[in-house]
Amino acid sequence: MMVRIAPSILSADFANLESELKSISSADLIHVDVMDGHFVPNLTIGLPVVRRISEVTRVPLDIHLMIDQPELWASKYGEFCESVTFHYEAASSPEVLITQIREAGAKPAMAIKPSTSFAEVEDLLPLLDMLLVMTVEPGFGGQSLIESTISKVSSARAYATKNELELSIQVDGGITIENIGLLAKAGADTFVAGTAVFSETNRNSQIDLLRQRATVE
Repeated sequence: MMVRIAPSILSADFANLESELKSISSADLIHVDVMDGHFVPNLTIGLPVVRRISEVTRVPLDIHLMIDQPELWASKYGEFCESVTFHYEAASSPEVLITQIREAGAKPAMAIKPSTSFAEVEDLLPLLDMLLVMTVEPGFGGQSLIESTISKVSSARAYATKNELELSIQVDGGITIENIGLLAKAGADTFVAGTAVFSETNRNSQIDLLRQRATVE
């Protein structure tokens, strides 16, 4: 299972974003949170800024849409990003949205909040490239991991293995050097890390250390 580290620029210095992106050049993905102030109580950046980010980094972009009506925007991001994640809780028709993202040229992914059970979404997994299990309430960085969410990671990995799915399982929220190994053992392979990366002086060394700690023997 290939481990991927996706630093979240929610924890970056937005006034110096290009230099911040250069400081995480060893990342596998760059996680970009798009928030509309409605689906979550925070507001970040939108399509023009994200498009410009894609032009100044070689690292693929992993877009996380924390917005209402994701069907209005998902395919637009899919035209130039590696993957686009929408929230199950916000989608009027997840199946249609998954198709739109794939047709735009990106890998479709779906996120679930801590309060959403795995049983609600398991039938959609064969259509996805990635499932994002939120390990904190979405909206703000710097939160502590909610340990009760780890069981959903295990359930998703067991389902993918049983059904022979090539499914990435991403975790987002409260990821640290201390707990990344536990999440990897549960079945996660893609790790969003904001504070854990951007709080360090040498970000690339920290990314390498996170990747090392997440490698399951």
